[in-house]
Amino acid sequence: MTEKPAPIQKLSPLVGSWTVESPQFPDIPGGTATFEWIEGGAYLLHRSLAPDPVPDSIMIVGGDDDVDSANLTVLYHDSRGVSRVYRTGFTDGTWRMWRDCPGFNQRFTGSLDDTGRTILGRWETSADGSTWTLDFELIYHRTEQSSTIIS
Repeated sequence: MTEKPAPIQKLSPLVGSWTVESPQFPDIPGGTATFEWIEGGAYLLHRSLAPDPVPDSIMIVGGDDDVDSANLTVLYHDSRGVSRVYRTGFTDGTWRMWRDCPGFNQRFTGSLDDTGRTILGRWETSADGSTWTLDFELIYHRTEQSSTIIS
């Protein structure tokens, strides 16, 4: 019997260091982001550092023992004191993250290019869950790739 890979392993293409910029805000210098395995690969840690007024943030991604579950849970917190819970997944080179919350729904879609070195992403918001508006775009540029697992 062949074991199915854990759903969190699908996020492996994100692991490493990145610079991040937003085309809508060319006057704000870019920030950095890192994705690294923690707890022997049970979780993925994402740290984002950005210049003011953009908040620094941290996300911890984990999943359920159900290997058939395509979605993972994200715990998000930033330097403004904002905490949110998202769902996420990575399929066919597309990273998705979303939050269904009455009055403030959010979703992110990021497409990893064929080289694995650039992610073109966009955050959108919706008050009603059906009409979506662009919040901001992000471009991630890989600076280092790593598969190191931190215990």
